Amino acid sequence: MPAKRREQRSLFGELIDWLLAPLLLLWPMSVALTWVVAQGIANRPFDRVLGDRALAIAKHVVVERHAASPTEARLALGPESAELLLSDATDAVYYQVLGLRGEYLSGDRILPVPPSDGPASASTVQFRDDSVGNVPVRVAYVAVGAPANGGAQPVVQVAETLNKRSQLATEIIKGVIVPQFVILPLAVALIWFALSRGIAPLDDLQRRIRSRESHDLSPIDEREAPEEVAPLVTAINDLLARLDRSISTQKHFLADAAHQLKTPLAGLRTQAEFAQREIDAGGADPQAVSRSLQQIARSSQRAAHMVNQLLSMARAEDEEGAKRAVEVNVARLAIETVRDFVPRAMDKRLDLGYEGPEASAPGHRVLGQPLLVRELIRNLVDNALQYTPAGGTVTVRVLDDPFGQVTVLQVEDNGPGIVAAERDQVFQPFYRVLGTGVDGSGLGLAIVREIATHHGAQVDIEDTFPRQRGPDGQRPSRAGPGARFTVRFPAQPRPLSNA
Repeated sequence: MPAKRREQRSLFGELIDWLLAPLLLLWPMSVALTWVVAQGIANRPFDRVLGDRALAIAKHVVVERHAASPTEARLALGPESAELLLSDATDAVYYQVLGLRGEYLSGDRILPVPPSDGPASASTVQFRDDSVGNVPVRVAYVAVGAPANGGAQPVVQVAETLNKRSQLATEIIKGVIVPQFVILPLAVALIWFALSRGIAPLDDLQRRIRSRESHDLSPIDEREAPEEVAPLVTAINDLLARLDRSISTQKHFLADAAHQLKTPLAGLRTQAEFAQREIDAGGADPQAVSRSLQQIARSSQRAAHMVNQLLSMARAEDEEGAKRAVEVNVARLAIETVRDFVPRAMDKRLDLGYEGPEASAPGHRVLGQPLLVRELIRNLVDNALQYTPAGGTVTVRVLDDPFGQVTVLQVEDNGPGIVAAERDQVFQPFYRVLGTGVDGSGLGLAIVREIATHHGAQVDIEDTFPRQRGPDGQRPSRAGPGARFTVRFPAQPRPLSNA
């Protein structure tokens, strides 16, 4: 089942979401909090008036004490006066006076009695929310006089409905919420505008990058980018620099390859034209035509070898392929490579041999690509056979590491060797040591270095034999110092299946 494609996200959209989502979430909370605060604000002035009414009626409550009869309380206020005192054009107002024993004295009987704990002290107004006939009311109640007969006190209650309070709370809510309906869209518009202006430098940076020519790999000026984007610009500049170096290397490589291929192709053309002229003349010399055909064969062979080397270099530089690594048996590849080159070594009268463990022996395994490791060994052996004179010796060797950290591959010969000053240069593409008289492509050791790098291996060059001088100061001609190439691969920690 194909993987679901991840939806592309918008930075602008993400910022809008993170800024507006909290704003839209906090707005209802603000409305609810405003309603609660408005209720408290609306209750204060009306509670004060309601408490004053209760205190005004409490002043007319008289407690009479008689020696021969129990203490009694009565309201010295007529119903008309009480009605005038409690008149209200908006709300219904109720009052009630309770005696020392909680008995009804005056007022509206439908008012609920106060809580059992009662007022704490005289002349202290207390408030509670209650209901009269399922209609919510606000009640103010106060005790009258000093406690008597075991702490009993007369109680005055005044209650009113909540119409005025609701109207005031609604007005407060309207005064606060209505402006928010104007401010909220304005805030959204300002946030949108601010974000648009904030990411404008990114749009400008994008336009400047898009307007560049395809060959312009110069770094982007970090000073023209926002500070927050500077790390991204730095990373892009680093990528551009690496891409510029890679393209320059490829251009240089292609130019050298074209130059190197031009020589054998020109030879092919020249020899073909010469043979054609001999044949057209009617008196063609068979030997001359044969020589031309031999030259054509040699030139085509050199061109084919060059193309194969270029393909090997391309495979060695394939980073994606380098990630697909398996376990490789270096000893087996070395033995197979030596066998492949035996006929060529016999043609040149060279002693080609192998020293090391058998292919089936445990160990000597590295993590890599078998094709590339084989190509590395082939190029080292091919290089040794090319530069070793007739009668010489070439040895391929796989060594044991007593610590098990590396797998060592050596290819040595007794040819002219490589002087220390040129040992780094021989790994450059198309570089050839002068004065050897060997016709090569100059790519073999470059391929070796590239493959070794992709496998995390190290390549070293040293003389096979100490460089000696004759009595006249010149090196004896009977033997060369030779060259020993040593490749150290990181070894696998344990032997596994053969590659």
